[in-house]
Amino acid sequence: MATQQLESKWEGKSIANLKHPKAEQVWPLLEDFCNFHHWLPNIDACHQMNSDNKDEIIRYCASSTKPPSSSDDGEAIVKWCHEKLLTVDKIERCLSYEVLDNNIGIKSDVSTLKVLASDGNDENGCQIEWSFVADPIDGLTLELFSGYVDSSLQGMAENIEKALESSKLGDFASSN
Repeated sequence: MATQQLESKWEGKSIANLKHPKAEQVWPLLEDFCNFHHWLPNIDACHQMNSDNKDEIIRYCASSTKPPSSSDDGEAIVKWCHEKLLTVDKIERCLSYEVLDNNIGIKSDVSTLKVLASDGNDENGCQIEWSFVADPIDGLTLELFSGYVDSSLQGMAENIEKALESSKLGDFASSN
């Protein structure tokens, strides 16, 4: 993972290697901006929100956790954010989005996800690259935030590989 702190901005990039799926198999899963809860292990909900601007796509993402106390009657803590799709490039297989309103302390964050052929050769699997430029987040360090991005990406890659592998098995079973 590459990270650096530029003036008052945090910048980082993380890469996940997928051994078997090709980039053209992975891209449609990530291109669907409002279905990230299927791939990100720590997101429970993700759906498109209504917007006054019909040309804008804004999604709501949320995760809930039990309170740190040992009692079972505590209400879940919901962490949420609204994210606006900025660009989608189907040829380069990348999309960028910006975090808007949230309750997790993010003031500014623009992230880009790219799906790349491994070593330029699609026969050897592919890579997902997640880069970000963000304002510092109170209570976090760049290293902690970068670690969160990296662990989220690694979990996403694992979930995508499992889904594509199980769909392959399903295709194989239905063809016999």
